[in-house]
This record gives sequence, C-alpha cells and structure tokens, in this order.
Amino acid sequence: MLVVILWRKTMESNKLKSFATIHPAVLMVYFLSEIVISMFSTNPIILGVGLVGGLLFFLMIQDIKVFLKDLTFYIPMFLLITIINPLFSHNGVTPLFFMNGNPVTMEAIIYGMDIALMLMAVIYWCKCYSLIMTTDKFLYLFGKAIPKLSLVLSMALRFIPLFKEKLHEIRNVQSSIGLYDRKGFVNKITSELKVFSALITWSLENSVETASSMKARGYGLKGRTHFSMYKFRSRDLMYLLAIVIFFGIVIVGMAMGVTDFSFYPEISNFNFGISQIIVYISFALLSFIPFVSEVWEVIVWKYSVSKI
Repeated sequence: MLVVILWRKTMESNKLKSFATIHPAVLMVYFLSEIVISMFSTNPIILGVGLVGGLLFFLMIQDIKVFLKDLTFYIPMFLLITIINPLFSHNGVTPLFFMNGNPVTMEAIIYGMDIALMLMAVIYWCKCYSLIMTTDKFLYLFGKAIPKLSLVLSMALRFIPLFKEKLHEIRNVQSSIGLYDRKGFVNKITSELKVFSALITWSLENSVETASSMKARGYGLKGRTHFSMYKFRSRDLMYLLAIVIFFGIVIVGMAMGVTDFSFYPEISNFNFGISQIIVYISFALLSFIPFVSEVWEVIVWKYSVSKI
C-alpha cells in the first residue's frame, strides 16, 4: 500500500504512466491474456491472483475515491452472488442447513464465491482496459483492417463512461430548474424519464456528429494515410515476450489439467507440485506486470531526481 501511495504522488506530479506508454498491440495482447485466463479458470488461486492484480492496477491508474466508491458496489455484489448460488444449486456433500426442504451446502457457497471472484476479476481488468486502451489506440490497431466496425466499437466503449458523466450533468441542470422539487413516486418517474429522454437525444446527436466528422475526414477510404505516434520499440518486444511466455505456460498448464479444481460433489484439495507452482508463479508474474512496471518507474524517477 505504501508503494501505491508513493507511486500516486510521483505520477500526479509528473503525469507519467509507464504501462500506458507501451505499444497498443502489446497492451491488447496483455489485457486479452488476463481476461481469457480469468474467464476460463475456476481455480481460486488463479482467480484470486488475477483479482488482486486487477485491483492494484486499477488503484494505480484511478483516483482513490473512485476506487473506494466502486468497492461499495462490488463487495455487496460479491456477497449477493455468493448467497444466490446455494439457493439454486443444492449439490455437495456438506449440508450446512436446510431451507424449504432443500440443503444449503458448503460446496455451493464456496462455488458461489468462486464465481464472484471470476466476475470481479474480469470486471476490473475490463475497467483497466477501458482506461488504458483509449479510442486512438483502438483505431490504430483496427482502423485499417475493419474501419467501420472499429469505429463503432470505439464509440460504444467511449460512450459508457461518457453516458455517466452526461447523465450526472443533465440531472444537475434539471435539478437547478426545479425538476425534482415535487415529491412522490410518479413525479420521480416522470423526472427520470425526462432526463433519460434528454440523454438519448444527446447521444443520437453526438453519434451522428461523430460519424459525419469521420466521413468528412475520409475515414475508411482506400489510400488514406494514418498518422501514428506509436512505434514498436525494444521495450515493447521485451514486454510482449514476457506476456506470451507467461500466458503460454498458464494456458498449457490449464489444458493439461494442472490447475483443475472441482467443487462438486466435494471440494478438491489444493495441489502444490512443481507444475502447479510454475503455473501459479507465471500467472502472478503476468498479473503484476503493470504494478512492477509502475513501481520501477517510481524508482527510476526518484533516482533521477536525486541526481539533479
């Protein structure tokens, strides 16, 4: 935690984000690797490491208030998923109690926690992706190959956070002119519908303007040149090799059943043989690449400043 605070103070003063400056292709490979492993693994160690890596990375690139606010939503979601699963799944050999004649088993509760871990890990890595992989990076990667689809996808990803900001802005404006003054459920619904209508109108206008602007600039036409600030450097190659090696080790381990973990009818024991340890360490190194990259940037920056 102290390292995170140190990093934030240093980056706030220098506006540096080491991992974000990596080539977009390498970033795309990295985020896909993390998301794929988190989605297709049920091993609690893999999911736990992935979630911790995602949380650390999100904390380092996002404001601490936003981070804590998100936790107030995701922690109850985690508990809700954990509770819901045993209500529908009654498998397992360790019943804790009975509800309406159906057993609530320990295995079902643990499996619910595992599902919640997986969802939170994927969500946080997707949130990090949306903050790091900006529209220009996405268009740089796919603008030539699939110009129309890449434009639509980049606009859709961009509109998710933009919608939240615009919704807050419209609500503030409407509140200032007395839209929410009247009490009552019907009045609240009417007010929210007016805000929603204004938001949809704005989004349609913004989409048309963006599409017209891109068309006027010749986006997607054959022979159109593209300006790019991104160059594939030796540092990017080192990151790419590390990502591919760690990802390959984990995927091969998963395919060979090294990380297999079952919850029904009874919970498996954790195996810590050489193969398992290699896979776990590889995934931990993969998950903490952004964290290590940013910490190294802090160390280099502090050392450089001390020499001035």
